[in-house]
Amino acid sequence: MAPSRIAVVTGASSGIGAATARQLATAGYRVVLTARRKDRIEALAEEIIAAGGQAAAYALDVTDRTAVDEFATAFKTIAVLVNNAGGALGLDPVATGDPADWRQMYETNVLGTLNLTQALLPKLIASGDGTVVVVSSTAGHGTYEGGAGYVAAKHGAHVLAETLRLEILGEPVRVIEVAPGLVRTEEFALTRFGGDEERAAKVYEGVPDPLTADDVADTITWAVTRPSHVNIDLLVVRPRAQASNTKLHRER
Repeated sequence: MAPSRIAVVTGASSGIGAATARQLATAGYRVVLTARRKDRIEALAEEIIAAGGQAAAYALDVTDRTAVDEFATAFKTIAVLVNNAGGALGLDPVATGDPADWRQMYETNVLGTLNLTQALLPKLIASGDGTVVVVSSTAGHGTYEGGAGYVAAKHGAHVLAETLRLEILGEPVRVIEVAPGLVRTEEFALTRFGGDEERAAKVYEGVPDPLTADDVADTITWAVTRPSHVNIDLLVVRPRAQASNTKLHRER
């Protein structure tokens, strides 16, 4: 496979990232899986290869700029960068929110995306047909009580994508933002609430058919595989049971 068919996916150890890697591999890309948990991405790479796809695993912390720059030297060109690494911590009001949680969310969701995008943008341009995907969130487009730290971080990711699109106009690179609403994955809410399984479960309690990681991955893969001249600037995807960040239908 030509080098320009490489797709780099960050945060690929679980959830949306892992599902996106599987679907891009099925679409014909050689996927490069990055995440901090080496064992998980290696297992996923083996799974994709066993299914007939092409994959490689690379342990990487997106907030470590030195490591990111070293990672980028492995490529002459790439076709796709999916900036998926991120996450939420806590649901505290502004008055009592932990600044350390805010900082970590900003570093992962915004600076991590910045690091990978800066390091790989020359490789995307060199491909002659590159795509940057930023997986933000509906949180980046609407506030809700207790979510200010995460909302601020995801708004930062949204603004990064929007500004990059303006700045590289004329280069052969598309910038796509996919903003998921309520997605039930094995780790998102659990991480947000520090491993509190009961509190995490309440996020989805009574909600019929929240989005799955595969739903979002399907959306990302569809956007990436549009003809080269077609750019999906922003795609918001929610479950039918969710009208906004604060309005959910729950069955009792």
